Amino acid sequence: MYGSWNFVVTLIVISLCRQVLGFWPFDVLASSDSPDEVYDTSKAKRIAIIGAGAAGSSTSYYLQKFANESGLEIDVTVFERSSYVGGRSTTVNAYDDPLIPVELGASIFVEVNTILKNSSEAFGLDASNAETETAEILGVWNGHKLVFTQKEGGWAWWDITKLIWKYGWAPVRTNNLMKKTVGKFRKLYEYPFFPFRSLSDRAFDLGLTEVTAMTGQELLAANNIGPPFSTDIIQASTRVNYGQNLNSIHGLETMVCMAIEGAMSIKGGNWQIFDAMLKASNATVLLNTAVDVIAKDKGKYVMKTLPNNTTSISDIAPQDEEVFDTIVLAAPLQYSGITFEKDFLRHTPDEIPYVNLHVTLFTSTLPLNGAYFNLDPGAEVPTTILTTLPPDEVPADPRHGAGSTGFFSISTLRTLVNPKTLQKERLYKIFSPEKITPEFLTNILGAPMPDDLNTIAIDSGDAISWYYPHEWNSYPYELPRVTFEELELSRGLYYTSGMESFISTMETSALMGMNVAQLIVDDYNQVLEVDNSMQKVISEQQGQEVEEL
Repeated sequence: MYGSWNFVVTLIVISLCRQVLGFWPFDVLASSDSPDEVYDTSKAKRIAIIGAGAAGSSTSYYLQKFANESGLEIDVTVFERSSYVGGRSTTVNAYDDPLIPVELGASIFVEVNTILKNSSEAFGLDASNAETETAEILGVWNGHKLVFTQKEGGWAWWDITKLIWKYGWAPVRTNNLMKKTVGKFRKLYEYPFFPFRSLSDRAFDLGLTEVTAMTGQELLAANNIGPPFSTDIIQASTRVNYGQNLNSIHGLETMVCMAIEGAMSIKGGNWQIFDAMLKASNATVLLNTAVDVIAKDKGKYVMKTLPNNTTSISDIAPQDEEVFDTIVLAAPLQYSGITFEKDFLRHTPDEIPYVNLHVTLFTSTLPLNGAYFNLDPGAEVPTTILTTLPPDEVPADPRHGAGSTGFFSISTLRTLVNPKTLQKERLYKIFSPEKITPEFLTNILGAPMPDDLNTIAIDSGDAISWYYPHEWNSYPYELPRVTFEELELSRGLYYTSGMESFISTMETSALMGMNVAQLIVDDYNQVLEVDNSMQKVISEQQGQEVEEL
């Protein structure tokens, strides 16, 4: 009898531990119809990842890595509704020539982006100076005049020694503040701060909520950094990177904008990093496959995809309905189009405003028109223009942050050869909050444009020979805040996009993917450890009872 009582007590204790620990991939025991239905440790755990961008690809890659290290068997399927891998990191072909890819989305990563840098090296990808490194002259335009110019601009313009003569010690103070802030953030990669189950808690632990709680303008003022350096240089950087001004973007993202040392990009497109991650993960990748409905039944997730013509990297067509143990939503919920059957979510992410960014690519033999920027005839014209606001202009609404300049940046990326005319042409990229008009292009190039820009062709004889516009929901408005989205929306349903209101970059999305991958593997291993302990206790108690009999 004593042995039987110990057996009952042990089961009660283990049951309580299960409830207290709370780190479960799914609610098997709590939702089972039969007491005999237990966690089956003999089968590979099925994991679905929704989204093949930076976060989804990183999740898949690190899931395989961490699972292999712990001896866990997993089966991963990645669903991507687009026809390509990379999410907002993607390229288009100049002149419609696949040999001339141009970054349409995320263009660069930097030296401190450990995951992207190390991955590109591990996969043998050609990382070189960012595509705007070749810019000859950079200018900052406030709608009336160029408030700053520098030769050898591009992403190499943040050169403290060249800025001190004009702005005094403000560049030095900015660099010190940036290093201090980014140093705190980089602890998220390391034990004991990695992995983290709450981004809000970790940000608080590291003292980063002190920086996210205030605007960039407030943070800089508190550190004795003000105009004209803050408005001429730092605000030009927040605008080109995030389409936002210092009076609205939070302090942490402001400092991230100034961490541009060692800017680089992958020849042929940064998306190749994420494509390589997916291939290395051995996951089944289903492109052109939109997840429509997610339901939960007996601790498992039932996922339905929209019926369409599906192309997959692995040549395996998706089923209309599949069952998974764990799901990772690696895309903003508000744009996913997913319906959740029944109310099983314990947390629903807030819908937050994203910057509606227009990216316009075009080629032309013409340089930028100096007269538009109020330059004297014969004066050197910058090849890349960043923008800021004039001193008397402060938009109250972040959505109108471009102000009177009307755009955030114009970059001359590089020189190309027109395959039809064989003339050398400049490849331009414009970031703006509104669609670019023929009148605007006429003004900045000093040559007439057709009323319909879509009629432009390589051999049409127009001032522009190739034209490609695109509209993105590119990144959130990084408004000050001290809490961030939960990583688990329900037991076993993980969410990565809460990172974007903290820091929105390819690297930080990849970091969140790596973090979620570690949490999933830890959760599975914890269940296995407890189940093995239970089986051991049961076997020992049964043996003791046999001896007593």
